[in-house]
Order: sequence, then C-alpha cells, then structure tokens
Amino acid sequence: MDRLSKRHGRILEILGREGTVTIAELAGRLDVSAETVRRDVRPLADRGTVVRMHGAVGLVGSAGEAPFQRRMTENAGAKQRIARTSAALVRNGDSLALDTGTTTSFLARALTRHERLEIVTNSTDIARTLGGRNGNRVHLLGGRFSADSGAVLGFETVEAMLSFRVDHAVISAGAISPEGVMDYDPDEAAFARAVLASGRRRIVVCDSGKFGRRALVQVCPLSGIDALVTEVAPTRTLAAALAENGVSVTWSQASLGHLST
Repeated sequence: MDRLSKRHGRILEILGREGTVTIAELAGRLDVSAETVRRDVRPLADRGTVVRMHGAVGLVGSAGEAPFQRRMTENAGAKQRIARTSAALVRNGDSLALDTGTTTSFLARALTRHERLEIVTNSTDIARTLGGRNGNRVHLLGGRFSADSGAVLGFETVEAMLSFRVDHAVISAGAISPEGVMDYDPDEAAFARAVLASGRRRIVVCDSGKFGRRALVQVCPLSGIDALVTEVAPTRTLAAALAENGVSVTWSQASLGHLST
C-alpha cells in the first residue's frame, strides 16, 4: 500500500508539472508496466482527481480544452492583441488557411476590414465572420461537424485542405514547447498539419499560457513552422529552441519584436 501511495503521489507530481502525459510515458518514468499505471490511475479517476483519455491521463482542469465559447473568454485580451498583430502581416488580396481555434477566430475578426481575401477554413465561426465581406471569398471545407467548436473535421477535410496552396497557413495551438507544437485532439492536429502543408508561410498564433505546456498529440516539430505570433516574448528556453529552428517570433507588446529570423 505504501508503494502504491508513493506512486500515486509521483503520478500527480508529474501531471501537476506537465498537465497531460501518455500512459506509456508514465510507465517508463515509474519503471512499471502500462497496465500497472492504468490500475494506479483508475482510483484517481474515480475520485475525479484525473481524467483518462486516448491512452493518456491528465489532471482535471488541465487535461483538455474547455468548451469553445468559454475558451473565447479566456485570455481574451492577449488573443485580441495577437490577432491585431497577425492581421497587420496580411495584405489585401492575400490567401489564408485558418484552422479552428479561439485565437484564429479572433484573427478573423481582426481581418474584417481587409479586402479580397481568399480564406480556406474548417471553422464555421471564421466562415461567418469573413464570408460575404469586402469582396472576400471563403472556402468552407466539408466533413464531420463538431457542435461545440463549430469545426468540420475528418479524413475528407484533411484531403480537401491539401488541395489548396495559400500565402499564409495559420494554426492555433494547444501547447508549444521545445518539443514542438501540440494539440489535444487527434483530428484537430491532423487538420493543423494539413493547413501547414498548404502554406508558403507557416504561422502559429497562441498566447503565452501555452508556452512550455504539453498536449496529447504532436502537430509538428518547431522546424515545421516559420513564425510564432504571441503577446509577450517567449521564455528563455523556448526562445532558444525557436531560434535554433529558424522560427521568427513576433509579439504584440512590441511593434515588430523578434528573436530570430
């Protein structure tokens, strides 16, 4: 019982530091089998301390993303600043691919005065925001509809996205660290990868609350993006990793702050 109690404490310590961790990784760190970890996690999940999902486990409140409308109110000021900074990089007549996310939804609102944009998206919110305005054209991709986020996802959505080529491929992120860009949902991560593959310039927009966090699914390594737009300068460790991978960084507290090009 003491060993089990100590292992419970170790699991909670790891989750408290990292948010979400796979069962396989926990097993390796604890030097036990995956089945032992699943048994240890079960009573914690029954008490509501952790949540299990897709081969991983996380603390309640950090294991996944909140419903979309609630997330639109979280760090809204930072996301609006990021959106305005990102919109300033877009010229009239440019083409953009935007995935579903609260920060990309704020970006769509910041683009409402732009003209003749070509928008490719899986977000019904972004399509409604920009469609039929100032000569903009919106390509809303088909697929399985998510009522919570207003996203269209699935294999056919990814395939359709891969047929486009755009000036700016812009994705949001659930987490970003020296390990790369991550998200919580496998389908959203797959679509984000397709967006990045379509763009001449590949951009991540996310607030500093995502720095150093880990999420369930890796979208790409840092070398898979060209730019990060955020609201404050990244932490030293993240900044160094971004610079090493040639990622330019723009933050809204400076007119064109950058750490690397």
